[in-house]
Amino acid sequence: MDIEFEKEWNALVRKLSDQFNAELDEQGVLFLIGVQELGKGYRQFSKDQKLEVIHIAICTLLAPYGYYEYEGMDAEGWPHWRSTAKLPHLKPMQQSRLIKEAILDYFRKSDAVN
Repeated sequence: MDIEFEKEWNALVRKLSDQFNAELDEQGVLFLIGVQELGKGYRQFSKDQKLEVIHIAICTLLAPYGYYEYEGMDAEGWPHWRSTAKLPHLKPMQQSRLIKEAILDYFRKSDAVN
């Protein structure tokens, strides 16, 4: 395991957890990114909408890796993405690592990590 990567990940999670006064994990961070990218602010979401918000985050995070391309907003203001490449078959730990790396890249670009 990459110690520097884990330190950076844990620092980000701590910072976000403190900022939002909640214990966040990978799913929680994905939800925050999805809400941010949706651009409607926080509100009550149905269970299905929460999954859609997380999907928005995943598409946003994996677009720079070439897996998704943004298509635009629908009539209700929800973003839509098109799959552009098949995701490789990864074991759960590898999937988690890919998502965490993409999350760190996302926050580095927004200067939120520093």
